[in-house]
Amino acid sequence: MKVDFTHYDANNKAYGANIGASRPKQLLWFVCSPLLIQNPLIPFSGFRKWVLKIFGATIGIEARIRPGVHIKYPWKLTMGDHVWLGENCWIDNITDVVIGSNVCISQGAMLCTGNHDYTSPGFTLVVKPIILEDGVWIGAKALVGPGLTAFSHSVLTAGSIATKNLEAYGIYQGNPASLVKTRTIKP
Repeated sequence: MKVDFTHYDANNKAYGANIGASRPKQLLWFVCSPLLIQNPLIPFSGFRKWVLKIFGATIGIEARIRPGVHIKYPWKLTMGDHVWLGENCWIDNITDVVIGSNVCISQGAMLCTGNHDYTSPGFTLVVKPIILEDGVWIGAKALVGPGLTAFSHSVLTAGSIATKNLEAYGIYQGNPASLVKTRTIKP
């Protein structure tokens, strides 16, 4: 058997039927996102937060959203208080992404909720939510894969790729990321 994209279902129930917004809202978002969220000429985090909320994101107090942030569907994003989204981070949330409070997602990091079943001839899309609990830090250019939970205060170091859950207070590094030590926070 071989991969055959003529069998690919672009209206896959895991994705197409569950976008969660009307076509006009989706189209408006695809225009507004590059102009108002990703645009480095608009330096105001509060403005970005306001636009994301208009499109259905749930965002706590004192969130910092830097220029260049890419969010696929804001209506599938929940963020707690005091969250930092660094420049050019990418939240590819074709399903829910839940970010706790006091979380840092550094520059260029990616949260990816979808992947494909490489055993399927039609390359079926597989979608799973991502949860980042309170105090998590996702380092610069790190990647968090679908269906993953980063438990309380875990760290994924710069450039690392997480394919499995991250234990609470664990520091993970590499590709695939593995536990290298325990995070200790000074009093």
